[in-house]
Amino acid sequence: MITKITGKLVAVAQDELTLAVEAYEHEVLISEYTRRSLQNRLGDSISLHTIEYLEGNPMQGRLTPRIIGFLNVVEREFFDLFCSVDGVGVKKALRAMVRPVSEVAAAIEDQDAKVLASLPGIGPAMAERIIAKLRRKVPKFALLVARDVPAEAEGKRDVLGETFEVLRGLGHSESEARRLIDGVVGAKKKFNDVQELLQIIYDKSHKG
Repeated sequence: MITKITGKLVAVAQDELTLAVEAYEHEVLISEYTRRSLQNRLGDSISLHTIEYLEGNPMQGRLTPRIIGFLNVVEREFFDLFCSVDGVGVKKALRAMVRPVSEVAAAIEDQDAKVLASLPGIGPAMAERIIAKLRRKVPKFALLVARDVPAEAEGKRDVLGETFEVLRGLGHSESEARRLIDGVVGAKKKFNDVQELLQIIYDKSHKG
């Protein structure tokens, strides 16, 4: 089993990235949170902690090997735990991970169903199920600060993540919120907090 992969980041798409490892290129599935963290690191050598699984229906004989990548061991461990909830599954868990693990874990520990239900693909019923299953298993994740990530990069990701949530709250779809943020980040605009980033986004939208 592949548990870690290191290579040159050659492409980042909506829910996957491509790593060049010597003569091979590997497609790695990622969450929205991971995508935001890595979108400005094209050409860099990065390491991802990974999980392998088979996607498809074994009854039909169609099974495709997949690799899921995480920024650190903590995220990988939490993802495994999150997937243990009935009805979640790999794809739903990946789609839901738009916030840092510590925030999601804190919401579970605090039994904050409203926050969990706001995660893409979760909803109120699933949020209650997650709380019931994981509430006593997540305290360490709520307290842990992600390892292997520079503090400066962590702060920048938090601003992007919070802005993403604000845009969703203002009625933008996931793809639209992602596009608006990417437009600013891709243009290398400087920002220090959520309010400043939102101002740049809307100024850019009005001019465009």
